[in-house]
Amino acid sequence: MTIDWWTLGFQTVNVGILIWLLGRFFWRPVAAMIERRRVSTQQTLAEAEARRGQADAALAAIERTRAGFAGEREAILAAAQEAAEREMALRRDEAAKQAEAIEAAARAAMESEREAAERAWAEQAARLAVEIARRLAARLDGAAVRAAFLDWLIIAIRALPEEKRRAAAADGVALEATSATPIDPTEQERARKRIAEAFGSEPRIAFKTDPSLIAGLELSGPHLVVSNSWRADLAQILTDIDHADEH
Repeated sequence: MTIDWWTLGFQTVNVGILIWLLGRFFWRPVAAMIERRRVSTQQTLAEAEARRGQADAALAAIERTRAGFAGEREAILAAAQEAAEREMALRRDEAAKQAEAIEAAARAAMESEREAAERAWAEQAARLAVEIARRLAARLDGAAVRAAFLDWLIIAIRALPEEKRRAAAADGVALEATSATPIDPTEQERARKRIAEAFGSEPRIAFKTDPSLIAGLELSGPHLVVSNSWRADLAQILTDIDHADEH
């Protein structure tokens, strides 16, 4: 086989020119475009990576927030439960105190009612006893009973301090003798003399009748009152019973 060196030379030149043309007008723009695409792709990947980092950070922040919410929720629930328990304990204490107060008031009321009932029964019994004594005394009224009350009246007069006795029944002073039943003139005169002797003076004595005395002989004047009757004695008995109940 014969080689045509001129043809080979021209072809070689043509190939070199083609390579130069391709390198200048094709490969360089293509390479530049590829480089730009590579750089753009890297930037896009970098931005995507940055955004993914931001997304991860945001997700982590959300998780932390959710964890904070959960902790806060637990704290709120614990505080609410503690407050509810304190309120329940306070209400139990208040209810217990109210129950104790009601019980104490009930006991006090029962005790007061019991004491009132006892006082009422005692007063009723005392009044019944006094009424029985009054009726018995009314049946016993007579000359002997009047004489006994006259003796007690004389004793009471003589027991008075001398000064008071003289002032109460000076000569001419008007005194009033009260009996439960009428006294005849003879008995009146006898009583008048004994009273005058007890006073050591001559008072004027008028007699009157008051059945409410039951029995007895009382003496009164401007400066003197001598209670000497069953009515006065029974009234004193009732007073003593009332005072005894108070103590």
